[in-house]
Amino acid sequence: MNRRTFSLEGAVFAAPAPPAGLHVVATPIGNLRDITLRALDILAGADAVLCEDTRVARTLMDHFAISATLIAYHEHNAAEMRPKILARLAAGEALALTSDAGTPLVSDPGYKLVGDALAAGAAVYAAPGASALLAGLVVAGLPTDAFFFAGFLPPKSAARRARLAELRMTPGTLVFYESPRRIAETLADCIAALGDRPAATARELTKKFETTRRGRLSDLAALYAQGEETRGEMVLLIAPPQPEEADEATLDARLLATMQTHSVKDAAAIVAGETGLPRREVYARALRLGGK
Repeated sequence: MNRRTFSLEGAVFAAPAPPAGLHVVATPIGNLRDITLRALDILAGADAVLCEDTRVARTLMDHFAISATLIAYHEHNAAEMRPKILARLAAGEALALTSDAGTPLVSDPGYKLVGDALAAGAAVYAAPGASALLAGLVVAGLPTDAFFFAGFLPPKSAARRARLAELRMTPGTLVFYESPRRIAETLADCIAALGDRPAATARELTKKFETTRRGRLSDLAALYAQGEETRGEMVLLIAPPQPEEADEATLDARLLATMQTHSVKDAAAIVAGETGLPRREVYARALRLGGK
């Protein structure tokens, strides 16, 4: 196979040379048929392909018979590699930037390279395509008119709850990437910090064992506590807060009921998340009810 060609379903196609600049190319998140024709053109026609892991990228290139020059660019060598990449861009080369899967710059260090390339006067182009963030959002069954992608939550529970508390009143669906090893603990922290909201988990998106679970956070927490399969990449999505009118008697009843199974602090956080009332006010009320 010659340079600047790719193979698709047995046919060989010549790829045009892309314009000079940095091309941010989305690659499949699991199903290789989600590659776009434009992405194949750029990957085959670029002077080099920047990738997180050359072994992962080579699997994709081999599948489409692309003979590309691969250059490792990841968080551990980014500071060293950026000047070299910028020099190649200044020399008029066309470089493709990819991640291991999905759209670059979403939870990876690529944005620093894009910023430096723009500052140096290089052209930057987007070749859009697969994204676990968007794939999870459209199958979750939660509001999509506004959403907030918060990347990965902290691995430790205390820091995770603190971050969730900061996001509690965000007026849109919350979207996180989460390790399957931590999903049960994360769901418990979400209930404590946000209240028992509608939510969804989506794993192995676009792959053979794609699975989306929907329900309230408490439903999902119970499901994973019972041994629900967690292998594979996972997206966690949580509905926005829904402010509701609650008279004092109803509010007190909800607090007292929740305090039967949670600490005063956690009960206040849960009820505040469910009602949209200020957390400080609900906590003060819970303290009075608890006689503290």
